[in-house]
Amino acid sequence: MRYATFGPTGTRVSVVGQGSWDIPERGARAKEAQLALRRGIELGMTHLDTAEMYGSGAVETLLGKAIAGLPRERLFITSKVLPSNAGYAGTIAACERSLKRLGLDYLDLYLLHWPSEYPLAETMRALETLVEQGKTRHIGVSNFECEDMLEARTYLRGVPLACNQVLYHLNERGIERRILPAAREHGIAVVGYTPFGRGAFPRAAAAPEGVLGTIASKHGVGVRAIILAFLTRDPALFTIPKASRVEHVEENARGGSVQLDESDIAAIDAAFPVGDDGPLATL
Repeated sequence: MRYATFGPTGTRVSVVGQGSWDIPERGARAKEAQLALRRGIELGMTHLDTAEMYGSGAVETLLGKAIAGLPRERLFITSKVLPSNAGYAGTIAACERSLKRLGLDYLDLYLLHWPSEYPLAETMRALETLVEQGKTRHIGVSNFECEDMLEARTYLRGVPLACNQVLYHLNERGIERRILPAAREHGIAVVGYTPFGRGAFPRAAAAPEGVLGTIASKHGVGVRAIILAFLTRDPALFTIPKASRVEHVEENARGGSVQLDESDIAAIDAAFPVGDDGPLATL
């Protein structure tokens, strides 16, 4: 597993992490999801992402069970405040509820899930207060356009903006036009979610004779690993695929070890052009 310095934090974080949006919350499939999360951690995918919105807190509780008893210092855990809770007091209270559900004393990263009707300065002040209180080590935003991301930085007095978490997959590369260059310039990490798309997995390219299938065969891995390697090819880029089955987690982890060469990157780039930098999708 490759690790990279996460924005301005100085912390080394697995470039391929584990998302938890829409994972099963109860029954046998929830137990399987917990096993998958644990297996991912064993394979070095220690960057774990959740949010208070996921299952109205149930997914945070599930993740808390999955990590129970593991060395806390090995993990990099992110959660997010809903925009509807993002006033000053509401942000602090939401973080405290997330910590309780996760069974943690602190988060590694706490994000505003998407832009809120509350003044951005107020939310950023609350996030900074949470750092001062030791309830999170780092703070950031999610689903922010380039201008909003840079504006968020200006409201922080002594704590840097660690990241912007955004939609990023082969058929949705618009962030490479403005968000990624600005993030690089200001030392902000970019965390891509839904790296395999929503029901739009590139099946033709993934066939054995397709561009992804050919590159996967060359490296002796599955197509998912090649996609993840491409989406983390820049030092500023991280990705958080969801996987609730052990076999998918194991393939995702291989994406954190594959080193694509220039010809691989050029072939994928040609097959999946960047496109425009239209408005970001939000959950």
